[in-house]
Amino acid sequence: MAITGRAALLAAIGSLPVGILEPSWTGLLAVNTPLALAMVCDYALAAPVKSLSFTRSGDTSVRLGEPAEVGLTLTNPSKRLLRARVRDAWPPSAWAPGTSYEAARHRVRVPGGERRRLTTSLRPSRRGDRDAVRVTVRSFGPLGLAARQGGHAVPWQVRVLPAFASRRHLPSRLARLRELDGRTSTLTRGAGTEFDSLRDYVPGDDTRSIDWRASARRGSTALRTWRPERDRRILIVLDTGRTSAGRVGDAPRLDAAMDAALLLAALASRAGDRVDLLAYDRRVRALVKGRSAHDLLPALVSALAPLEPELVETDTRGLAGAALRSASRDALVVLVSTLEAAPVEEGLLPVLAQLTKRHRLVLASVADPEVRGMASARGDVDAVYRAAAAEQHLAERARVAEQLTRRGVTVVDAVPDELPPALADTYLALKAAGRL
Repeated sequence: MAITGRAALLAAIGSLPVGILEPSWTGLLAVNTPLALAMVCDYALAAPVKSLSFTRSGDTSVRLGEPAEVGLTLTNPSKRLLRARVRDAWPPSAWAPGTSYEAARHRVRVPGGERRRLTTSLRPSRRGDRDAVRVTVRSFGPLGLAARQGGHAVPWQVRVLPAFASRRHLPSRLARLRELDGRTSTLTRGAGTEFDSLRDYVPGDDTRSIDWRASARRGSTALRTWRPERDRRILIVLDTGRTSAGRVGDAPRLDAAMDAALLLAALASRAGDRVDLLAYDRRVRALVKGRSAHDLLPALVSALAPLEPELVETDTRGLAGAALRSASRDALVVLVSTLEAAPVEEGLLPVLAQLTKRHRLVLASVADPEVRGMASARGDVDAVYRAAAAEQHLAERARVAEQLTRRGVTVVDAVPDELPPALADTYLALKAAGRL
């Protein structure tokens, strides 16, 4: 039995005159005994909770930060009127901060033999799978003095997909891709590797592409144009080890890596290249392989949604082996990992030759914007010390990047908001130069 605030208020009001006029146990019993009897009767007349049945419907997936609606249909099989408060409990991360109390609770009246549909509005604040916890019902009697209370397990799962905030950069990169492909009017064409056509020379064109024989036949300077490479193999490798768990702003580095991977995959698939994805730390956490351009993006966001960083040191030798097994020769391998000295020098450099011998390697790393801010601070002694530490950190990253560059690795190091477009631009530059 659950006692309501109304019953407590009536008990307090009834006890006041007894305490003032004649304080005694007899007076208290005289006031509270009828109230207790009324509460028992009210409890008996309340609609039963255990016999209620529930079904769910609604959204099963949603992008991070967007709203989702889950329907809960309540059926009252008894003959009594159900006056109830219903709490549809979900994990705290299924709501926007500070909104869970109101959003999870519903008031409902259901006559006997009828049903009502309740809607719970979610706005998840974290990526991953969110499971409904429990539905708790408090059924009140006609006097509102006492209530029956019980819970029901009504399973439902909402998969929270990556936000893919970088998709706003896709139109501009697709426009650049069309320029490379010659589908818009520009002064240049992609370098590529396949001969496409001849056109008149325009000042500013690369003179190395002039076809002198064709120029002699035509009586004017003719330039060879090249068809940008297509049907290339792109393997995106996400390092999900401990370094990906470090938070940059309000999210772990892994979320920024996913955003960059999704933009690159969307762009490369539009360019006619084949894109696979591998997530690895000490074992394969996710693998998307052999998908068509139409199915690629849904498969990627579904595979990435439940992925979380693992607080273990990445097995770089195992990562390299998994990448070599997943990609054939002459693929573009994009490793989204860290530029910290210890993981690179002790883990990546010893196996780097295995990757660069068979593939072109790009390493993308998420930089912390707060470090840049610390490096420019000069307010007091503490700020100067923090600036010195930040400068040392930035110099170490630059040194590691230089080591990788000397070994033939293309390095992209940028803050979370800048990493996706920077990685997409690197891909387009490699494609334009015919280096994929």
